Amino acid sequence: MLDGLGRTIAGQGPLLGALFESLCTLSVRVIAQSLDARVSHVRTQRGEREVDLVVEAGAGRLVGIEVKLSASVEATDVRNLLWLRSQLGARVRDLVVLTTGSQAYRRSDGVAVVPLALLGP
Repeated sequence: MLDGLGRTIAGQGPLLGALFESLCTLSVRVIAQSLDARVSHVRTQRGEREVDLVVEAGAGRLVGIEVKLSASVEATDVRNLLWLRSQLGARVRDLVVLTTGSQAYRRSDGVAVVPLALLGP
């Protein structure tokens, strides 16, 4: 992370990630509210699985969303999204990773990769 003079602030990487996740959460909540959908998250009891955001619309339809402070997405980044789909099956309408990248695309496993800058209703 950089200070106001362009200098790196040591040890602030997790802070920047938390700020980006908060911005993504706010953006998703605003869009969900306009669609009468609810936003929550999933974490297993022992914390071995977590999905950052779960958007639930009518009839129990879900979209799982992970937030990644990076332009690239690896297999480990979608592991919990794929787990969510394996647990809830057809209720999961889509899986998305929000990134800092510039291009939206769909991975071969079906997970959409979407830059936050392109997110909209």
